[in-house]
Amino acid sequence: MRTLRLGDPKRRLRFGLIGLGVVLTLFVGRIIQLQALDASAYAADANSLRTQTVRLPAERGAIVDANGITLASSVDAFDITADPAQVQKYNPSATAAALAPIVGGDPVKIEELLRKPDSRYVVVARQVDPAVWTNVKQTQKDLSAQKRNDLVGIYAAPHSKRVYPAGSVGSNLVGFVNATDHGGGGLESALDKQLAGRDGKVTFENSLGRQVPTAGRKGEDAVAGDTVQLTIDRNIQWYAEQMISQKVAEAGAESGTVVVQDVHSGEILAMATSPGFDPNNLSAANPANLGNRAMQEAYEPGSTSKVMTMAAVIQEGKAVPETQVVVPGALPRSDTVFHDDVDHGTWRLTLNGVLAKSSNIGTILAAEHLGDTQPAANAKLYEYLQKFGIGSKSGINFPGETAGLLDPPQKWSGSQQYTIPFGQGLSLNSLQATSVYQTIANGGVRIAPTLVKATRDADGKVKPTAPPARTEVVSAQTARIVADMMESVVADDEGTGNKAQIPGYRVAGKTGTANRADPKLGGYNGYTSSFIGFAPADNPQIVVSVTIQAPTNGKWGGTLCAPVFKDVMSFALETRKVPPTGTKSPEIPVEWKP
Repeated sequence: MRTLRLGDPKRRLRFGLIGLGVVLTLFVGRIIQLQALDASAYAADANSLRTQTVRLPAERGAIVDANGITLASSVDAFDITADPAQVQKYNPSATAAALAPIVGGDPVKIEELLRKPDSRYVVVARQVDPAVWTNVKQTQKDLSAQKRNDLVGIYAAPHSKRVYPAGSVGSNLVGFVNATDHGGGGLESALDKQLAGRDGKVTFENSLGRQVPTAGRKGEDAVAGDTVQLTIDRNIQWYAEQMISQKVAEAGAESGTVVVQDVHSGEILAMATSPGFDPNNLSAANPANLGNRAMQEAYEPGSTSKVMTMAAVIQEGKAVPETQVVVPGALPRSDTVFHDDVDHGTWRLTLNGVLAKSSNIGTILAAEHLGDTQPAANAKLYEYLQKFGIGSKSGINFPGETAGLLDPPQKWSGSQQYTIPFGQGLSLNSLQATSVYQTIANGGVRIAPTLVKATRDADGKVKPTAPPARTEVVSAQTARIVADMMESVVADDEGTGNKAQIPGYRVAGKTGTANRADPKLGGYNGYTSSFIGFAPADNPQIVVSVTIQAPTNGKWGGTLCAPVFKDVMSFALETRKVPPTGTKSPEIPVEWKP
């Protein structure tokens, strides 16, 4: 029989105390870890749930015209934001359902945002009116009074909204902002760094998903962007857009541009494009019309380019306006037989008559005298074309601006060396074409075109734009002679530009009708019609260029574009208070008799 032995109570007590000591040690260790070792980390986690940091977008600088009239500005608005970590403590579905009708959003998409994992900041609605945020806050109070948490974790961040008070006026030039509040096109893009400013941030406390109004706020303030003053005159811009839009519609054309430039400062007073768009309603705009064709579209200029050839011939001393030129009805050169736009027998024209009647053959014959050999003549013409700015960008740094195309003379084909003198085989944009005539009007000195007059920073400090570069292309005497010849184009009854005449003013100008290169078809298709001129011809103040692409009702620059020039120039002269000079145009013979 086994003997029953009782356990040692002291031993059991000893083991029990040891076990209790181990448990207490674990508790004490955990407490030490929580209160000492990990205290800062847990405090930071608690603080992160108690505070909210949001971005303070900088107010974008305004864009104003030369007279201070606003073309683009920013108005007060709010981004409705949410803290998903707070919303998810309650009912994201109820929050989305309560918020959607107030902000005009889709409850399903809002709920998707509110359920984003590991997120503390999402934007539910962008750039809403202040009244919307006021409505959200009032609804929060009403629901809170009902002990409901449907709008817990919903906040707002100040976020100005871009508006364009002038609507479509200047839109292709001014541009627009994209969804990220940066310039998406035009000057909004080109000057984005200056306009955008510097964002700030703010941190505030919240309780139960609602901002504590009495708690301290800290952060850094946003710095507003610069205000940019353009050289554009809004009134001239508006009128130019009206005139070119009407003519594009009448001509059944693809597009049209008008550029208005101050002769002596180089400042652009208007740069109109048709069709345009309303930057306040980008969703309705045709993407093809969002750019600025006056700087982004290259085309072969045709006869408006002959002014450069004539300037080169006269500057080199190869001819004068009265020089007699025998112009045959056809001219074989290289592998091509050249003709003028109208069939004719032999013409006996002066050099002035060659320009007045816009003779391609006469221009070829004049250009051949620029050198002892054809390659030498080509090189000399190329030199002058470059000095006039052909083949180079304007320096404005406009997004998408084209430099056009001007191959070096050694690459000119057999026919190209004869077409370039009369404006085919090279390409440019409307601003470059306008600048050529500004050079002649300004006594042979080319002034780089400018679009920005000055900027003003957030502190009110005004910084004028640096003076533009000046380049002497031809002498003042040559420029005066060419200007007189251009008057014959307009003043002479047989001149191709007589529809550009303005009662009381002397006008110098040139028509152009060129075959239009169509990259889609890989060849020529349709026409480019143009007229460029300046006034008053004997005391030039303003240059206006008009270009119409692919018209279907008519094609001649003298009939399509010269009337638009007349209207826009008349308005610009009146707006700028430029009086007639009261002098008579010079009488230079157009023809000669044997």
